Amino acid sequence: MQKIIGVTELQRRFRAVFDEVVKKQVPYILTRGSRPEAVLIPYEDFLRLQALQEQEILARFDQLVARMAAQNATATEEEIAADVAAARAELAD
Repeated sequence: MQKIIGVTELQRRFRAVFDEVVKKQVPYILTRGSRPEAVLIPYEDFLRLQALQEQEILARFDQLVARMAAQNATATEEEIAADVAAARAELAD
């Protein structure tokens, strides 16, 4: 179960909160005023979150590549060559 703590209270109780996060796997939502601004989580949870984000990025990239392949499937070799030549000419200018 997550807990909520203000940054001022966190400064006073940092060691106890840190130990609770590490040893009991309790995430803390850190607030300034009454607004949540950050989260203190166990390192293993952070690693899992990063892995999920990487998987999401790779999945989106795969979708983009598939969409581009579908759009380019009808292009002829001549059209591709003309596009490459136009791009090279634009870079040369």
